Amino acid sequence: MKPSALITGAARGIGRGIAEALAQNGFDIAIADMLAETDAREGVEAMKKSGARVVYAQGDISKAESRQAIIEAVKSGLGRLDLLVNNAGVAPKVRADILEAGEESFDRLITINLKGPYFLTQLAAKWMIDQKKTDSARTPMVINIASMSSYTSSVARGDYCISKAGVSMATKLWADRLSEFGINVYEIRPGIIKTDMTSAVTEKYDNLINNQGILPIKRWGFPNDIAKAVVACALGYLPYSTGEVINVDGGFHLRRL
Repeated sequence: MKPSALITGAARGIGRGIAEALAQNGFDIAIADMLAETDAREGVEAMKKSGARVVYAQGDISKAESRQAIIEAVKSGLGRLDLLVNNAGVAPKVRADILEAGEESFDRLITINLKGPYFLTQLAAKWMIDQKKTDSARTPMVINIASMSSYTSSVARGDYCISKAGVSMATKLWADRLSEFGINVYEIRPGIIKTDMTSAVTEKYDNLINNQGILPIKRWGFPNDIAKAVVACALGYLPYSTGEVINVDGGFHLRRL
């Protein structure tokens, strides 16, 4: 039986890129997303053409009952779980200075971006541990998609930065706790990636990249850049690493002068 991967927020953007790349590398795929399956049809068909079985679970990871339903859908549809990619996340609906920002946006981002993946990992990890008991040769893992915003101040979207900083700490916590079971945990930090989420600030980032030298590698990142890093982990190329942070950001993290 082929290994299977559950990718949240994989109907489009970075998540879709990850799911398609994993399908091309021998994984069956489970997609969890708030969008209806019809909105992801093109990507799902591409994964099937790669030979993957595909399970689509429409749901909201911020809700406990939805997280449980997602795991049950993977169990019934694929029968195993080898990789969880916590990719789903949202940006603020309105960028607001932290002196003025309200609680509604804060609660929304913390619940979706941090609480959701934290407790989905808990469910997935328990199932992975059970699977390891019956087949010790398995090498399940968890990959969290965080952000350069985990450590970069952006005072017009403090709620997003805090939620992603929490994801970075969750990576350390789960890497520590799951190490005794042989389950490695990795964190990938995307930089400026061209997706629907960043479309509203295209002009701003074009200027920062092309005119202000914010990136040593002078281009936008793309979902496939993130997908390649996920595949490297998924195929076991970092077996002696856990809790590791992989920056996929065009060199932004160098903080150069």
